[in-house]
Amino acid sequence: MTPHDMSSWIALFTGLYALAVGIGELRNPGGWAVMLKEFEAFHGLRFLTGVISIGIGGMIYLACNSQAPSGLAIGMSVVGGLMVVKGALLIASGDRFMGFARQLIGKVGSFLPGFVVFLGAVLILLAFAGL
Repeated sequence: MTPHDMSSWIALFTGLYALAVGIGELRNPGGWAVMLKEFEAFHGLRFLTGVISIGIGGMIYLACNSQAPSGLAIGMSVVGGLMVVKGALLIASGDRFMGFARQLIGKVGSFLPGFVVFLGAVLILLAFAGL
C-alpha cells in the first residue's frame, strides 16, 4: 500500500458507512429522530461520542494531510476536520447542537438520507478510482 492509497481506503470505508446509514434510514424512517432523542437524554453518550469523533476525525485528518496533495486527500482531510469540530461541539454544547440537528432532520424529510446514500456511492467510486 502506497501512502496515496490511504485516502482511497479511508474514502472507501467512509462511503460504505454513509451508504449503510442512509439505506438504514430510508428503510426505517424515523430512526435518526429516535437516536437524536437518546442523545439529548443521555449526556454521557454525547460525551463519549464526542471523544470518539475527535479521535477518529483527528486520525483521518492527520493521515490524509500527511500525503501528497490530491483532491481526494484534501477532501478526506476536510471530512476528518469536520468530525473533530462535531466532536468538540457535542462535548462543549451538545444540547444546542442536538437542537440544531433535530430541526435539520425534521425539515429535510427523506432528502437527507437519499443524499447520504448518494454521497456514500460517490465516495466509494472515488476510492476505487484511486486504488
